[in-house]
Amino acid sequence: MNAVKVGLLGLGTVGGGTATVLLKNAAEIARRAGRDIKVDFAATLDLGMAKQLGLGDDVRLTTDAFEVVNDPEVEIVVELIGGYSPARELVLQAIDNGKHVVTANKALIALHGAEIFARAEEKQVMVGFEAAVAGGIPIIKAIREGLAANRIQWIAGIINGTGNFILTEMRDKGRDFAEVLKEAQQLGYAEADPTFDVEGIDAAHKLTILGSLAFGMPLNFDATYTEGISKVSQLDVQYAGELGYRIKHLGITRRTDKGIELRVHPTLIPERRLIANVDGVMNAVLVQGDAVGPTLYYGAGAGDLPTASAVVADIVDVVRYMAIDHEHRVPVMGFKTAAIEEMPILPMEDVETGFYLRMKAVDRPGVLAEITRILSEQEISIEAFLQKEPSEGETEVNIIMLTHKVIEGRMNTALAQIEALDVITEKVTRIRWESLK
Repeated sequence: MNAVKVGLLGLGTVGGGTATVLLKNAAEIARRAGRDIKVDFAATLDLGMAKQLGLGDDVRLTTDAFEVVNDPEVEIVVELIGGYSPARELVLQAIDNGKHVVTANKALIALHGAEIFARAEEKQVMVGFEAAVAGGIPIIKAIREGLAANRIQWIAGIINGTGNFILTEMRDKGRDFAEVLKEAQQLGYAEADPTFDVEGIDAAHKLTILGSLAFGMPLNFDATYTEGISKVSQLDVQYAGELGYRIKHLGITRRTDKGIELRVHPTLIPERRLIANVDGVMNAVLVQGDAVGPTLYYGAGAGDLPTASAVVADIVDVVRYMAIDHEHRVPVMGFKTAAIEEMPILPMEDVETGFYLRMKAVDRPGVLAEITRILSEQEISIEAFLQKEPSEGETEVNIIMLTHKVIEGRMNTALAQIEALDVITEKVTRIRWESLK
């Protein structure tokens, strides 16, 4: 049987890693796929990269990615360029040409997945995107196939390694956000413009995909609440530790009676939870199913070879299922198209969580009574409390509270009233907390 011919779009970090894995593990991959898999055509702006990667003279090269997607011999197009455009146009053109597609592009799937999947359904080709979420962790296959017997209740994940690295360094070494971010950029963990990582956009792309897979609903990136970690201070990391918590940048999606929660934000987690101890650039995803209970998936969320591991696994899946009738393949989002349902996405004002609050207040009698009165009027109860003695000569003090769960709209009302008090000298810092039981 002839080898399946693959066209690679991009030979950068992930593209180069994919080429390396396909060459290095060619025999093992062929055993698993049932056929040889060959890189036949590659598009790259650096033609010399092919030789550095060990691609032979039999691999055709071009600087025009459209040449690859339009080539009649290429059967699987692997899009590893990233971004929205021209990735979208290339993927759609490949599908229109009857080619299967594998991509690691979470932004593309989160924003244009519905269009891409509909076109693939029409053309009866497959789209693999395991590497789009959590790098080398096979979380998409786990939710789509391994947990298919379950009604998924919620998912919580550390799905951006850059943010996790920053928060780990802030906790372990007492460093400030700006200092650690600069080091993350020097180490290559963060881009020169780190907005997508530190402001939660990258995690929101991934959470959008996870929510759709978990609940069988359309992709809802625009409805995903997104909050970054750039305002998390070293002081808050320290106080969270004193309360028995660690701050992680979580993506959370939960099924409730009122609708689906889709939210990315800094979160306090009890330090005894396994996911609270995932440090550095590693990723972890915790999935709660009604039958299986909690399952935790941990591993490298980025990097050339870990991400290539997921890309190549998708290629193997495509090869395995190429000869199977389209109707009998695993649905791309885990549910048949007709079973995908619109579900209400809960606005943040209606989400119920606990809160960590830090207030800078004038150090005088009666201040705490004023604050607790306002909280009580909004039916907000306090679970834990810290008050730091002011340093000599200071007239202000930090008050730290951990509240029980409350509807966020109530907390918004309470904080507006608290910040209006003349004894509160700064905007109140608030970070949500989750028990993740």
